[in-house]
Amino acid sequence: MLRQFELVERVTSYDSAADEDRLNKAYVYAMKRHGSQRRASGDPYFSHPIEVAGILTELKLDADSIVTALLHDVVEDTDATLEEVEKLFGTEIARLVDGVTKLTRIELQSERSKHAENFRKLVVAMSEDIRVLLVKLADRLHNMRTLRFIKSADKRRRIARETADIYAPLAERIGLNRFKDELEDLAFAELNPDARESIVNRLEFLQSDGEDLSRRIIDRLTADIAEDGVDARISGRIKAAYSIWRKMQKRNVGFEHLADIMAFRVIVKDIPQCYQALGALHSRYPVMPGRIKDYISTPKPNGYRSLHTGLYFGPEQQRIEVQIRTSEMHEIAEYGVAAHWVYKADPEARQVEGRQYRWLRELLDILEHAQNPEEFLEHTKLEMFQDQVFCFTPKGDLIALPRGATPIDFAYAVHTEVGNRTVGARVNGRLLPLRHQLGNGDQVEIVTSKAQTPSPDWENIAVSGKAKACIRRFIRNEQRSQYLQLGRQMLERAFKAEGYDYTEKAVAGVLKKLKQDSVEDVCIAVGQGHFTARDVVVAVFPGVREQARGDKDKVVPIARARRNKTGDHFAIPIKGLIPGMAVHFAHCCHPLPGDRIVGIVTTGKGVTVHTIDCDTLQQFQDTPERWVDLGWESDPGEEPFTGRLYLTVNNEPGVLGGLSTVIGRNDGNISNLKFTRRALDFYELLIDVEVSDVKHLTNIMAALRAMPNITSVERARG
Repeated sequence: MLRQFELVERVTSYDSAADEDRLNKAYVYAMKRHGSQRRASGDPYFSHPIEVAGILTELKLDADSIVTALLHDVVEDTDATLEEVEKLFGTEIARLVDGVTKLTRIELQSERSKHAENFRKLVVAMSEDIRVLLVKLADRLHNMRTLRFIKSADKRRRIARETADIYAPLAERIGLNRFKDELEDLAFAELNPDARESIVNRLEFLQSDGEDLSRRIIDRLTADIAEDGVDARISGRIKAAYSIWRKMQKRNVGFEHLADIMAFRVIVKDIPQCYQALGALHSRYPVMPGRIKDYISTPKPNGYRSLHTGLYFGPEQQRIEVQIRTSEMHEIAEYGVAAHWVYKADPEARQVEGRQYRWLRELLDILEHAQNPEEFLEHTKLEMFQDQVFCFTPKGDLIALPRGATPIDFAYAVHTEVGNRTVGARVNGRLLPLRHQLGNGDQVEIVTSKAQTPSPDWENIAVSGKAKACIRRFIRNEQRSQYLQLGRQMLERAFKAEGYDYTEKAVAGVLKKLKQDSVEDVCIAVGQGHFTARDVVVAVFPGVREQARGDKDKVVPIARARRNKTGDHFAIPIKGLIPGMAVHFAHCCHPLPGDRIVGIVTTGKGVTVHTIDCDTLQQFQDTPERWVDLGWESDPGEEPFTGRLYLTVNNEPGVLGGLSTVIGRNDGNISNLKFTRRALDFYELLIDVEVSDVKHLTNIMAALRAMPNITSVERARG
């Protein structure tokens, strides 16, 4: 553990103006506050914030960052308050500490919700000051270094998975490759220990036999480049175990077939010499096709710049990877955003440089569009994909996207409104479909229309987290508008049926009784089927006699609405619907589980479900955009659906009793019966029968046809 004077000396070695008194004060304050607390390893708890501060001194961060590291757990794990921290150390330190502090005092629904809300808060804080993220990453790095002391295997795996999914990509996004590599490797050791051990053993064997080989390769490369008049400093390294394993999985090859286990860095004076050194190597050794990458002309979003090339049969007949960069590029490659935070006299300049990353603005856009913390976390993971493609606008602006991205992702990366209005895209001058996958270097021009709105299908086409979040938000708002209109219509009919006029004032008086915040929320709840319009009428006019269940104003009049597993709202056993969309079963064909079905989008009424052979569908042949492909869930549940039968029966005593007995014996239930035609010797009738699916209805029809007094039995289509 770093002693007090050692920590202060580290900081003053690169920041001569650092406030030594405040550093000493923070060191002592953290020790006193954490007192006798112990970590899982048995070490005093205050050793953790001191080690986090030590990690940050390796990045040469300013004194405020070091003080924040020392204090980052006092509010969360002791009885200290932010007000006390602010009083003792100032507003700036209190703001930074608050950004790192978890939301442990807020009760959330689940562990996942808690983690998602913590991350959501972290993103907001680091958007204001990137030092919050640097402290958080150092905190996570030390926790991962001591992860083995946690007894619960499940907890260790959860922390390791969280590190691999969130914190390592965050470190990569700010160019902090040292942190990224170590975080990934520590998580890899917990999540897949056997694979890591196998790779580490091979690397140790390679290093034991390869020190002389590496030295000879460096000497040969130095001589080759010097022959072309370039003075270079060259070093070699073995790649991290996790990086090797990931490439083995991605390329589906064995350890021995990887060409870039050994990587060599060539450091030169300036950019022209970078390309001169590249030419010197390419003129002497065969180059691996597809392995040349120019991150100098097209830097990565985190500011990384370098030339990469792979050599077949390089020096000593070895396949190697070579990275060529200047000293300044190397510093950024090693320290990322922290390279911009090495002590400067102007704090505002640091602040500007800390806010220059476009990806952070993308996360904030996702935060704005996400409905809940879990959705934000899901889309954030998508947004932090490490494999990327780089495309250009017609004006030459660079847009970085996840690999596999489409023009829809590109449009939303330009601007949310551009994405919402997209109707097509020209890629390299050619008009291509929206599901076309973009490649590196593509020039993309988005074609927009004011009349266009996002389609629900776009969410399946989009890859980036921002695009998915924006599409979901738009669809969610559209659903809300539909439910609002539908619910208001249902309330107006229900009030009119009882002889009253619907008024918002009347509904506003019973908001507390209905547990809603506004009249608009009541209308939406009725449209969604959370409660019926009749329930609202009874709440407003308690003297109105309540009708039996089965109110005609329910959203789903044919198939009974069913509650989902959580019991929170009604669920329909149909695949292909937008979650929560208002659904109606068509009266013209009465679809049942087992029928092939299709949905028709109706303005203000959601989706109407028809059987695929319904005659009504002919009316919509000219509007294919309103069609939605649907299918039944594999388990439609136990609640009954209503099928309609058309019967012709002899006019004889006991016929109706006989057919109702047959239906009952076959587990059916008559819910409605209507005579459509009467004659002296026969009559025709429609019967609504509650069944489980189309097979159940077919069995009942077969049993009815077997009755001697029934002339015909058909499934009604109208």
